[in-house]
Amino acid sequence: MRLAQTAGPKGRPVAVAGDTAVPVGDPERGIRSLDDLVQAGPEAWETARARADEGRDAEPAPSPPAAPIARPSKIVCVGLNYRDHAKEAELDLPAEPLLFAKFPSTIVGPGVPIAWPEGLTEKVDWEAELAVVVGRGLRDADVEECGEAVFGYTVANDVSARDLQFGDGQWTRGKSLDGFCPLGPEIVTADEVPDPHALAIRTRVNDELVQDSNTSEMVFGVDQILSFCSHAFTLFPGDLVLTGTPAGVGGFQKPPRFLGDGDHVEVEVEGVGVLPSPIAGGVSSAHLQEVSS
Repeated sequence: MRLAQTAGPKGRPVAVAGDTAVPVGDPERGIRSLDDLVQAGPEAWETARARADEGRDAEPAPSPPAAPIARPSKIVCVGLNYRDHAKEAELDLPAEPLLFAKFPSTIVGPGVPIAWPEGLTEKVDWEAELAVVVGRGLRDADVEECGEAVFGYTVANDVSARDLQFGDGQWTRGKSLDGFCPLGPEIVTADEVPDPHALAIRTRVNDELVQDSNTSEMVFGVDQILSFCSHAFTLFPGDLVLTGTPAGVGGFQKPPRFLGDGDHVEVEVEGVGVLPSPIAGGVSSAHLQEVSS
């Protein structure tokens, strides 16, 4: 299934097929969003699939949809997880996954302008990422069992303020400004992604191709990452795991290139989706909430 969340205060989960969508929520059981559906478990997933197959109450597909996941307990990210990115950064490959976090308040949907407080950063960068949506809780899990715990995949842009990231000596602030995790437009369930390690992954800035790689460049695969995380902390249904970015980020171009007002970024993962984001740039505090809402 391809699943999306319609926008607005009455947003609801739908299964998307081409230009049409079928509601797959169940308000009586508390399933009013994709977050609710993922957390409800396999029985609810099968019910949603049956409704999608029946195709009843079809409606136009949402355009643009909201972020498909809005309330994860955590967003786990993996640094230097592409061989070509480590090479461009002139860094050794990590011996084990290099983890950091983004706050859930970074999540915004497709088409939402990316903005930040005026004067806070001058070096905002893009990072195309394949994002994993965890479907089943994991704690101390073996690699072999982690594949069954993936609900599906979506597209993420790990937007990063490089001057804050590297100036702080740690990455949390520079990665976690509000709106710095565009997500979507849809979740593709795991059964429709036979091999997450064989997908083209790209970024275009103002229609110029700046990242053009493949998830086969990953140092650690999805199952390895989930297992590694689970030995340190519990992964809950609905959590997001961003699996790293390939070569071509702005900060390592020569000369470096960063995002500003009027730019447009489009991140794509083959078979999963295309995620567009206009750039509003640095704005006043009074204007910030208005721009990103």
